[in-house]
Amino acid sequence: MSARPAIPRVGDLAELVRAPAALTVPGDIVAGAAAAGRALDGRVALTAAGSVCLYWAGMALNDWADREEDARDRPGRPIPSGRVSPSAALATATALTVGGLTLAALGGGRRALLTRALPLAGAVWAYDLATKHTALGPPTM
Repeated sequence: MSARPAIPRVGDLAELVRAPAALTVPGDIVAGAAAAGRALDGRVALTAAGSVCLYWAGMALNDWADREEDARDRPGRPIPSGRVSPSAALATATALTVGGLTLAALGGGRRALLTRALPLAGAVWAYDLATKHTALGPPTM
């Protein structure tokens, strides 16, 4: 394992969060808003951006939680390869979660934050940290 950088490179963080995989997330928000007859405005954009942040948070947290397994089975991933430290991955997951919740609140208000974004963030963290390898994993996902 190589020395871990103090500040990971953007490309390594993009790999950590599997950035391209999130391209489908805004489409879900836009399609839902359109189906509900909502204007496709800045609030929808904020909500979509918040959803992307929560998705990316889940990816970073997943790699943090699986870092020992990945060291054995997937050593080329950002954490076991030493390109992203475990603490940087956890900080990334935390910052993206806070960012996602903030964007959701800005886009949808308090109700969206409390009824959609917080439960989603809670499910992401619960899955990655506690339920993934249990019978509760699939329903949590």
